[in-house]
Amino acid sequence: MSPDPRYPIGQYEPQPFSEAQKRRWLIDIAQLPALLEAAVENLDAAQLHTAYREGGWTVHQVVHHVCDSHINSFCRMKLTLTEDNPTIKAYDENAWVLLADAGLPFNNAMTILHALHQRMYTLLLNLPDEAWQRTYTHSATLQQHTLWHLLGLYAWHGRHHVAHITSLRERMGW
Repeated sequence: MSPDPRYPIGQYEPQPFSEAQKRRWLIDIAQLPALLEAAVENLDAAQLHTAYREGGWTVHQVVHHVCDSHINSFCRMKLTLTEDNPTIKAYDENAWVLLADAGLPFNNAMTILHALHQRMYTLLLNLPDEAWQRTYTHSATLQQHTLWHLLGLYAWHGRHHVAHITSLRERMGW
């Protein structure tokens, strides 16, 4: 584990394509909603509004961020599968967690995540191997990446934010 509270499981490291890695990442996609739900289980209002690290988002904001981010990832995946090297748009994730909908109870975001990840898992599970090499370009970095990279990034992203919450719970004795 990383000692940096921003990256409790370390930073994302791309992996070469393999069936074994694909299975692991697809399991991460399938299990994220349940793992995130377990991470916030039985937290009270004060705990939900505690930042996972100094200067970081609150637990409540983290849950809404994961929902926002994974909605974007699903759209990015579908664009990559249906267009020739689409340019995917960056978004200001810090601004998004300050919008009014992020003030809704976190279970609103959890409901979306359960349905979204079921769709995402089903979509990705049924792809032919050649689809993983389809590319997109990120508007902020102008770097080209594969759908394979996107799968790994979002499998990591979910575990990364669950670890923010579980690490906070461990530190605080919750």
